[in-house]
Amino acid sequence: MKVLAINGSSRRNGNTKYGLNLMKEVLEKEGIDVEIYNIGTTPFHQCIDCQRCFREKDGKCVFDDDPVNELFLKFKECDGVIFGSPVHFSGMAGGFKAILDRLFYVNIANGNVLRHKVGCSFGAVRRAGAIEAMDQMNKYLQYAEMIVPTSDYWNVIYGMAKGEAAKDVEGNRILKNLAQNMAWSLKLVENGKNSVAEPDEIKSEFTNMIR
Repeated sequence: MKVLAINGSSRRNGNTKYGLNLMKEVLEKEGIDVEIYNIGTTPFHQCIDCQRCFREKDGKCVFDDDPVNELFLKFKECDGVIFGSPVHFSGMAGGFKAILDRLFYVNIANGNVLRHKVGCSFGAVRRAGAIEAMDQMNKYLQYAEMIVPTSDYWNVIYGMAKGEAAKDVEGNRILKNLAQNMAWSLKLVENGKNSVAEPDEIKSEFTNMIR
């Protein structure tokens, strides 16, 4: 089994990366491969609602000069995802949100390859706003009908300067517990594939709030 862990911070080795490495260590002890993907500092396009991904259905966004198309290929290959983001103005990092907006639009346009895979998220924060950031990231996972494991408290790790997150004893325990629960969920899904039938998707007319 394989997990794709996305570092939504422009800092390649900051506290968000620390949290991902913490979870990676736990998952690998459970026999699960983990790839950490750093989104880096390349400028990120926002979705322009061109609908190309729905017209062409080739798994690609119209913009091909940032990580979205590469990440969608990794979505198809993985069994689970982890999203880690720093907190900016009481929410997830703006560049990471721009990526996930387009990435999940391409995903839905191409058959929802994440359906019934396992996904979770956490926020790395100086003081406040991490729960809001985590909630934002979890909305993507829920929209894609993913299985979302939890920890025994909110998925938050504290620290400002590089390396400070290592001093957050409770935050470290929370992310380790989250990783253990993710490994357990991944194994349940894998072991249940041949014995429990996957439910069919229920389709209906697309509506808005005034119809």
